[in-house]
Order: sequence, then structure tokens, then C-alpha cells
Amino acid sequence: MHRRTAIKNLALIIGGAALLPSCMQEKGKASVALKNIIIDADQEKLIGDMAETIIPKTDTPGAKDLQLHLFVLKMVDDCCTKKDQQDFMTGMGQFTDLVKKQNNRSFAECDQKQREQILLAIDKDRKDPKSTTYPPELKTFYNLVKGQTVNGYTTSKYFMTKQVVYELVPGRYNAFYPVKKQAV
Repeated sequence: MHRRTAIKNLALIIGGAALLPSCMQEKGKASVALKNIIIDADQEKLIGDMAETIIPKTDTPGAKDLQLHLFVLKMVDDCCTKKDQQDFMTGMGQFTDLVKKQNNRSFAECDQKQREQILLAIDKDRKDPKSTTYPPELKTFYNLVKGQTVNGYTTSKYFMTKQVVYELVPGRYNAFYPVKKQAV
């Protein structure tokens, strides 16, 4: 009888030890594992808010619903050069400082209209190569976030199955397709 109790207690201890690391996650750490850039939870939220401003939720899912901010972070971490990754991190700091300077609050605390105005101003400046209103690192940060957000949305399962009906090559066989006779 004591053997069964010991085995049951041992199973509970092993199960608890297996779950313990997931319960001990550091607060403030990003939810996606990255190798080359170090992001905290606030920075991840900033990118999520930017992505949601770029592709807001309407009758279709928004960027946060599709977790595009995680896609952006993973793509920057895996596919960008070291210089672009450094510019991304520097630009993120500059973006945070710019928003605080203009609105006296963080990007997350701004309403939708203010967020759109900030991003549209950067986008307008980004398109003018002679403009020096914003630093190049900030423009690189914005370009990466916007480009990867749009890329992630247009390649997402939702978009490819619900918005654009994707058909595998070679497509359907239509036995009744009209054929014109050619003169010989």
C-alpha cells in the first residue's frame, strides 16, 4: 500500500517539476524567442500597436489578431543584416522618444487618430529622400515594421484562404472549355 502512495507522490513531483519552468517566466520578457535582437515586453507591445495601427481590426481580423508583431520580430531577427537590426533597435528608441516628445505619453496611450498622424508623418518623410526631419534609423525601423506587417498579412493563412482564394497549380481541370478552330 505504501508503494502506490510513493509512486503517486513521485508522479506529482515530476509533473510539477516539468511545469515549473513555464510558471517562472521572467516578467517583461518578449513572448517570442529571438537570437540576434533583445526585445522586452514593452517593445513588443509597441510593435504590436504599430502593426495594429497599420492594419486595424474591422470586419476582418487586425494585425494583433493575426499576431503579425511576432512575425515582424522574427523576420527582423532572422532575415535582416546586423546593421539593419542595430538600426531597428536604435530607431525603436528614437520612435519612443519622438512620441513622448510630441504627445507627452507613450504610443500605447495615444488614441487611434494620434497614432495614425504619427505614422503618416514618418511615412511622408520616408518617401522624400531629401528630407531630414527624422533620423535614418527611425525611417529604417518604420520601413521594417510596415513592410513586414504588410508582408505577414498578405501571406497569412487568413488572407490566403478568406480574402484571396488561393488555388494550387495547375488548377482545376475544365473539360468543357471552348476551343476555337484555327485555319490550317
